Amino acid sequence: MQGVNGEDLQISGLQHFSFCRRQWALIHIEQQWSENYFTADGNILHQRSDDPFATEKRGGLIISRALPVRSDRLGVSGTCDVVEFRSSPGGVPIAGREGTWLPTPVEFKRGKSKENDADRLQLCAQAICLEEILCCPPIERAYLFYGETRRREEVALTHELRDMVEKMLIEMRALYDRGHTPRVKSSKKCQSCSLRDICLPKMEKNRSAREYITSIWDSV
Repeated sequence: MQGVNGEDLQISGLQHFSFCRRQWALIHIEQQWSENYFTADGNILHQRSDDPFATEKRGGLIISRALPVRSDRLGVSGTCDVVEFRSSPGGVPIAGREGTWLPTPVEFKRGKSKENDADRLQLCAQAICLEEILCCPPIERAYLFYGETRRREEVALTHELRDMVEKMLIEMRALYDRGHTPRVKSSKKCQSCSLRDICLPKMEKNRSAREYITSIWDSV
């Protein structure tokens, strides 16, 4: 699914795209970003897992942090907050380790569990990448850890969720290759968006410059 420019899409973009297509385009196409309380709080939470040199072993469990992953088939790449490798006869070998191991991605998020699939889509994409680079069996479940509740949420990586990931990536790729930023569609979500002052959702109510000029010509 590699685009015409040969660049990977970012796995993290699935969460942005699911939340708001315009937000995703402003960040990933126009390279715009702005911090607010929610993004700053999320950054603090991730600092605990974003150490690429931190790997520990606890019996039949290996914990790897900030693990880079990529899917050539999907044309996406990113970093898993944590990947837990459990000893299993049905697993795959890991360099420098005895035995075979099955991977399980764990993604850290601020706040609490969401009704929408934004976080689950990102986690599912990480699992798909792990399956490809490790040539391992399909990963059946993964976990989201939420900072507010301090609890893990198990996510079943169903065929439906995997299909949603692939369909969303196709739409993202088409917009990315065109360099197209969707128009504003204001909603309650805009209140918590870190890009509200850049996106200017209230401008949706105003006529575009083209519409204004057209109305002038029509009145002549």
